[in-house]
Amino acid sequence: MTKAPAKKKTPARKKPSGLGRGLSSLLGEVEKEKPVAGPAPDDGAVQMLAVTAIAPHPDQPRRHFDEDALGELAKSIEARGVIQPLVVRPKGDGYELVAGERRWRAAQKARLHQIPVIVRDFDDAETLEIALVENIQREDLNAIEEAEAYKRLIDDFGHSQAALARLVHKSRSHVANLLRLLELPESVRTMVVEGIIDMGHARAIISAPDPGSLAQKIVDEGLSVRAAEALARDAKPSAKRSPAPERDADILALERRLGEALGVPVRIDHKGRGGSVRLDYATLDQLDMICLRLSGSSF
Repeated sequence: MTKAPAKKKTPARKKPSGLGRGLSSLLGEVEKEKPVAGPAPDDGAVQMLAVTAIAPHPDQPRRHFDEDALGELAKSIEARGVIQPLVVRPKGDGYELVAGERRWRAAQKARLHQIPVIVRDFDDAETLEIALVENIQREDLNAIEEAEAYKRLIDDFGHSQAALARLVHKSRSHVANLLRLLELPESVRTMVVEGIIDMGHARAIISAPDPGSLAQKIVDEGLSVRAAEALARDAKPSAKRSPAPERDADILALERRLGEALGVPVRIDHKGRGGSVRLDYATLDQLDMICLRLSGSSF
């Protein structure tokens, strides 16, 4: 009787923890690999796939691709081939891009039939997270696309601004400043995406009353960022603080008497027929003292 061969155990696939392993390890492996032909799906080796078998990721964070830059990359690919493989995952009868859409588009322009890839079996969440962070780290996004990528990483994956800054090797202030750009009207965000105004102009007019009209004025007059900042300052209405109303003398006297009796600061807010009394204490001992005095022990 022939003994059946033991089944090879397939190790459980670990999900990236906060993408620490998922992106840095993956991209590090891609950079070390050299293209080799042959079917080796999902084993980490580089293989050649038909360009037409790959579909772009529908939630790709990068929406704007500079045609001139793509043309230059296509010429480089015609001369030297695709130096760094794309990362794809199995999807239906073909494959879906995880990282490398710019190279994929340029390869089509260069009329390549096959392209080197690494196939990985990522799930939807991992695919989106890797696509977002890969684009940010490689500075492939414009300011608005980068801001939208940060927002998705916060909303969909629960990253804090501080964690994001560490993940993409940026300062926390950089992340916060970019997220503020999403407060701008869509028309102004479109100007940033299309390169009509830059991020400095956009940041200057975020808190202005009418960022849309200011952005158009910046374009029409060719204003510098410094001039845009001055324009935004001039557009803000001068806020005059109304003087605080004078407080009733009897209420102030009562506050002093209660404060002396209780040994802590007292604030009385009287409105109409009612109000509130606030007692401030600095230590738990003071709180115990207030409780004792209010209970009648020494008050």
